[in-house]
Amino acid sequence: MSTWLANAWYVAAWDREVDSQPLARTICGVPMMFYRKLDRGVVAMRDACPHRLLPLSMGLREGDSIRCRYHGLKLGQDGIAEEMPVSSDPVNRNVCAETFIVHERHRFVWVWVGEKAKADPALIPDLWPCSAAGWRFDGGYFEIASDYRLAIDNLMDLTHETYVHTGSIGQPEIMHAPIETHVEGDQVFVRRWMPGVDAPPFWAGALRQQGQVDRWQICQFMLPCAVIIDVGVAPVGAGATVERHDQGVRGFVIDVMTPQSETSHHYFWGMARNFDIDDEGFTARFRQQQGGVFLQDKEVLEAQQRSIEANPQMKLAAYKIDEGGTRARQIIARAIKAQDKQSETAEVAK
Repeated sequence: MSTWLANAWYVAAWDREVDSQPLARTICGVPMMFYRKLDRGVVAMRDACPHRLLPLSMGLREGDSIRCRYHGLKLGQDGIAEEMPVSSDPVNRNVCAETFIVHERHRFVWVWVGEKAKADPALIPDLWPCSAAGWRFDGGYFEIASDYRLAIDNLMDLTHETYVHTGSIGQPEIMHAPIETHVEGDQVFVRRWMPGVDAPPFWAGALRQQGQVDRWQICQFMLPCAVIIDVGVAPVGAGATVERHDQGVRGFVIDVMTPQSETSHHYFWGMARNFDIDDEGFTARFRQQQGGVFLQDKEVLEAQQRSIEANPQMKLAAYKIDEGGTRARQIIARAIKAQDKQSETAEVAK
């Protein structure tokens, strides 16, 4: 059984990554290639020529079509043959490459990897801070050699910040603040409220004032594999609470993990913020700083994956701090099981 949900939207790329030249990327075990048409819409196609299986991402763009670089088979944006390798041969429209449904939202190109009839854009995770007025969103991408669920575990348990991210966003108070975890439908929330603490370096700079702050971290997991983290600080006495906290500076750390294989994933990361939104220089500097922070996570996750494979007799242990990740894994497993059951029922009914 696969470790990911089949009928779901997955981020394939940032909007800026997909242009006229094909982009190759394996999504949920399927090699795909993406390119923009002349009208700027996105084509997603299996990255294998139906003739001799050379990756189509190596091909040549001709208008909105792609021509295989090996023998010249030309395919339209719908994946159907438009010209055979020998141009005098009649076109066989039964020759085609599989295509996939795509949708652009929240600065990302999303692809549906399951049954096309179920590809409802309403199922795209609600990453509202990425598109809302008064917020600025930007970020980057890493390929990480680990099970995508390890990244979800990491993001739903921020106690690791104290040790993994010392000097940037980590501080000892994180280890002492109580954690509240609760489930709402298919979403998991982990809340941590830290009143009257010294702001870590990044947040002190964002707030632009000295003194103690109230700090919050609210992690939210959404199917199939997104985590957004409501973070920020407000001056002590400003009236901020864990439920309402727009008094200081606030951001949403955006994390979307797309499985590549059982032991690797694509990690799309960024931050939507409500401060300094018109400062292009700050946006560029912060993207670089945030990338440095997430490189520390990449190092840890890849080492963890190697250790899991080197110690097959051992299992991951779950403590109180792991409840958010554990709950998220349970929701993923239930969704996969329910989907498999529906497929089996439909197969029997045929």
